Amino acid sequence: MERKGTVKLRTLIDIEKAVQARWDAAKAFEADAPDSPPENKLPKYVVTFPYPYMNGRLHLGHTFTLSKGEFAIGYQRLKGKRCLYPFGLHCTGMPIKACADKLLREMEDFGYPPKFPVEENTEAVVVEKGDTPENKAKSKKSKVAAKAGSAKYQWQIMTSLGLTDEEIKEFANPMHWLKYFPPWAQNDLKKMGLKVDWRRTFITTDANPYYDSFVRWQFIRLKERNKIQFGKRYTIYSPKDRQPCMDHDRSAGENVGPQEYTLIKMRVIEETMPQNLKVVASRRPVFLVAATLRPETMYGQTNCWLHPDITYIAFVNNKNEVFICTRRAARNMSYQEMTEKPETVNVLAEIKGKDLMGVALVAPLSSFPKIYALPMMTIKEDKGTGVVTSVPSDSPDDFAALRDLKNKAAMREKFGIKEEMVAFEPVPIIDVEGFGTLSAPKICEELKIQSQNDREKLQLAKERVYLKGFYEGVLIVGEFKGKKVQDIKKQIQKLLVDRGEAAVYMEPEKLVVSRSGDQCVVALCDQWFLDYGNAEWKAQATQALANLNTYHDESRKNFEATLDWLHEHACSRSYGLGTKLPWDPQYLIESLSDSTIYMAYYTVAHLLHGGSFDGSGTSPLGIEPEEMTPEVWDYLFCQTATVPKSTIAVDKLKKMRREFEYWYAVDLRVSGKDLIPNHLTYYLYNHCAIWPNDPKKWPQAIRANGHLLLNSEKMSKSTGNFLTLSDALEKFSADGMRFALADAGDTIEDANFVEAMADAGILRLYAFLEWVREMMDTDVALRTGEQNDICDQIFIK
Repeated sequence: MERKGTVKLRTLIDIEKAVQARWDAAKAFEADAPDSPPENKLPKYVVTFPYPYMNGRLHLGHTFTLSKGEFAIGYQRLKGKRCLYPFGLHCTGMPIKACADKLLREMEDFGYPPKFPVEENTEAVVVEKGDTPENKAKSKKSKVAAKAGSAKYQWQIMTSLGLTDEEIKEFANPMHWLKYFPPWAQNDLKKMGLKVDWRRTFITTDANPYYDSFVRWQFIRLKERNKIQFGKRYTIYSPKDRQPCMDHDRSAGENVGPQEYTLIKMRVIEETMPQNLKVVASRRPVFLVAATLRPETMYGQTNCWLHPDITYIAFVNNKNEVFICTRRAARNMSYQEMTEKPETVNVLAEIKGKDLMGVALVAPLSSFPKIYALPMMTIKEDKGTGVVTSVPSDSPDDFAALRDLKNKAAMREKFGIKEEMVAFEPVPIIDVEGFGTLSAPKICEELKIQSQNDREKLQLAKERVYLKGFYEGVLIVGEFKGKKVQDIKKQIQKLLVDRGEAAVYMEPEKLVVSRSGDQCVVALCDQWFLDYGNAEWKAQATQALANLNTYHDESRKNFEATLDWLHEHACSRSYGLGTKLPWDPQYLIESLSDSTIYMAYYTVAHLLHGGSFDGSGTSPLGIEPEEMTPEVWDYLFCQTATVPKSTIAVDKLKKMRREFEYWYAVDLRVSGKDLIPNHLTYYLYNHCAIWPNDPKKWPQAIRANGHLLLNSEKMSKSTGNFLTLSDALEKFSADGMRFALADAGDTIEDANFVEAMADAGILRLYAFLEWVREMMDTDVALRTGEQNDICDQIFIK
């Protein structure tokens, strides 16, 4: 609903500006460690917020989380504590470089200014544009202007945000992003009145030589302590970017990891092979390859499934064999050293699934000498290999589909399937308490499943039998007869691999798309990785979690689950912005790995930077970046008690060390709950690694919140239901916005910013302001004298 006027809003904003100017003049939120011993004992309180990425303006989601830190700081200040709320700005990683490179390619391909063909379509990375601090007369962009749903190129998106061609051209240089957006983040947060010590603000990457030396020191020490290893590891990888794609480098698929499958090799019997396949195979053995999570069930194979309409490919693997699967799966395999030539798929032929119906196969562990390829219409290309093993004794889907083919002659005739090709009965292989040795037929009978089209009933059937079969089932056939299924899964996989009848195959658990628009694969890469699976290190992180205040049980459970599955994290990349690995400078340190203990850097940043984000100003202590050696950082951060040999004066070293000793550890870190499975857990690990014998330096509390809804709907640029921090300040004032943020929610569940609450906040604040003015104006008329009546007793004493 449109407002009738903005007098009340403008009045509040004017007051906020005046008060903020007084705060700046008084340096109200600048805090230093005390020099004298008595003050050293005064209680302190430090809050930090994960530094936001500098490829756009801050939005209301950022603001909701950081407001939790601000509320905490305000409360602790009222209690008399010396408080510090520092605020850094993150530039490490891929997104900025990917954005800049898009613009550069568009100018190379389409000229300057680019003239785009209408029919083409490419992915683009959205940024938000606001007024430049130097020229506030330029247009103010609303949430509507931030929409870029119809734009197909990066240049078009930036044009839709109000940037001129000349301005956009500058963004083809990634360093321009580092100069453009950080001042805006600070400007917006100052308008909010955030209680930040801005002297300690900095940007990351080697564009800031002081921070660069800090990160180099951290990684040197991590490697010395055997926390960093090197070797071939499976990782989510972007072929386009030619490097691992970590969580912060993804536009889709955050927290998705590699999923391991056993790739079952079902040999095609040559006599039944289509003629065109015989020709291209050139006497090589040909296999339909199926990806399964349950290799122990291969004893019960009765057939395999193919989708008639999927186009499969035949290609040569690294053992001069021919594999048949989907092109997507073959692409994954090519990055796992499974193809004739690494990262290349030598396609011999494309084959429709319908042309492979009825081929005879020799299937590993099956009790039948041969089985057949049969049609299944529910197979999808985006998961597995498009080839599916069939075990109707334990899979309700397989049982229902095989029964349909047996009962429906017309379906068999359509795909050229002979009756003998489906004349197989389920083979008992696993005994499951409550279901017996044929769990799939039993559950299908209980639920009265009539066909493979009973999708809801089949889903229920799978939920009831799969987990029970895996955790409670006992194998009743084969070499591992009598053993629990969950205990022999890996042994059976090894048996099949050793026999050459299977291979280990990986693919992403779900779709992962890099910020450059590339669909990622799982690759077997030589890489440097943080060994989070190390038992001793994991035990320390578990201890840190035990001592941590998480505020919500669900947060603690999420941390515990992450500690349970987390093993390794690739910490190097070859593309993007950041700090080079000190011992292997061909690689950069990735963005989640350089952001784990930077909170310690806040304690000394103000003494190094001289008020500049990138350290280009004059250092208040006269210290040059090259003087910040690993030995100096050791001393500052209490790794050693011995003052190092250095060109830096001893009193300056002691001053910086005193800052760290007073302020550390972090008393509260506020964050979104989506960072628990990555950043926040790494935060615990790395504090334990750098300060292994000093738990007092470990994080004290982490408060994770849910996502922020806007008027009960998901915030989204594409729908227009979106507010930047700048928009919200202009629309509601800083304190009107605070009312709604405080009301939005306090738990780990998703919160809801209601604009009506912000408007109500404006009215309440203005009403309070009017009351204060009225009281001030009538001060002379107020009663004087002794304070001894009943009202005095209630309201004063």
